[in-house]
Amino acid sequence: QVQLVESGGGLVQPGESLRLSCAASGSIYEIYRMAWYRQAPGKQRELVAESLSYGGKDIANYADFAKGRFAISRDNPTDTVHLQMNSLKPEDTAVYYCNARIATRQETWRADEYWGQGTQVTVSS
Repeated sequence: QVQLVESGGGLVQPGESLRLSCAASGSIYEIYRMAWYRQAPGKQRELVAESLSYGGKDIANYADFAKGRFAISRDNPTDTVHLQMNSLKPEDTAVYYCNARIATRQETWRADEYWGQGTQVTVSS
């Protein structure tokens, strides 16, 4: 019913930037939250940044390692979320996953979690 498709990953050198995008599609009634997580080899998946819909506004929160370097933004008319990543470091290397909490038109009273397939980000010289 709902699909999340990420794009924008790749190989960059330390200090460079990347912009990830995630488009939600399907039978969407309302999106309450969109977020980015990442998972490095041998590590648990961790939250990078989230954008919460509250009172008609989008509220962003960041993991400590992302503050000052990453920026999450929403394009609500297209149900898209972006993650601008600047000053990338080798330790940012991971698979980045889009996550969203969405209510569908079939069940407007409940919201479920959806995940994208992930996009690889590699930071290496």
